[in-house]
Amino acid sequence: MTKIKVLLAAALIAFGLGAAPAQAQAPAPALSAEELELQNALTGGRITGRITIPDAQAGSLIQPAGQSWRDFHNRTLTWIGGVAVLGILAVLVLFYLSKGRIRIEAGPAGRTIRRFGLVERTAHWMVASSFIVLALSGLNLTFGRYLLLPLLGPESFTAVAIWGKYAHNFLSFPFTLGIVLMLLMWVRDNIPNGRDIAWFKAGGGLVGHGHPPADRFNGGQKMVFWITTLGGAAVAVSGYVLIFPFVATDIAQMQLAHIVHGVVSVLMIAAMLAHIYIGSVGMEGAFDAMGTGEVDLNWAKEHHSVWVEKEMTKARQTIAGPADARAAGAD
Repeated sequence: MTKIKVLLAAALIAFGLGAAPAQAQAPAPALSAEELELQNALTGGRITGRITIPDAQAGSLIQPAGQSWRDFHNRTLTWIGGVAVLGILAVLVLFYLSKGRIRIEAGPAGRTIRRFGLVERTAHWMVASSFIVLALSGLNLTFGRYLLLPLLGPESFTAVAIWGKYAHNFLSFPFTLGIVLMLLMWVRDNIPNGRDIAWFKAGGGLVGHGHPPADRFNGGQKMVFWITTLGGAAVAVSGYVLIFPFVATDIAQMQLAHIVHGVVSVLMIAAMLAHIYIGSVGMEGAFDAMGTGEVDLNWAKEHHSVWVEKEMTKARQTIAGPADARAAGAD
């Protein structure tokens, strides 16, 4: 009896092994449209539908990359912005508490030298004023739900967000125009050179005593210039991609533009906070450069000695007149 059972088991096993290849060769049954959508939903794939309007993007109900983009906006960008902005604010507060306001070591001279003309100051303030609104309205999109919504309530916060969005879109145009003007006016004076390396090694006169020689723009100002122009170009281009969606991009490129726009913007905000600090409460006499265009002569000698010497030489040559004219007058 036992032998019979063993023989039956062996036969069943052999039959199963023999049938397996045949079953493996059988074609899988076709999935219906509903089953395909269910499969995509379970595996995290794109879910689309049939539409009758020209916009093909409307046929996409769920696209997996959107989940990653949402996580970036709600988490990653929040962390990057928070660390960058709060970090630089903490550094500036500590610097002010330890160093105080940087004074003119020789004291005000009572005489001034012209540093920036009206057109230059106009371009600067056009960029600065529009950037402040762009920064505040942009930060509201990332942090507003956590900071302003509990304080203002849903209705007031909605009004602030909507008007901030309008301001953000329309002020991008004067911001971009100002960036272009600044690039055309100042790029020649902001080419890095060996003097900038010495300036950074000496701490730019912000630490210790003494000020390294600098031309019209020192190493720190050149760094701010390139952050402003290159960073401004990046946020402008990516911003216009977002303002005019799908004109020349697909959804993946739109998401990439948003990532570039968000990251570069918060880093620019952090850099501009340091620039604003130095140009206002951080350094005596610095604001006058973009305020009236005239700076104290001792301030200029301390921070831009090479530039002052060039300007003095030009002034002396103008007063003395050309050498040929002096020779003719002597006759």
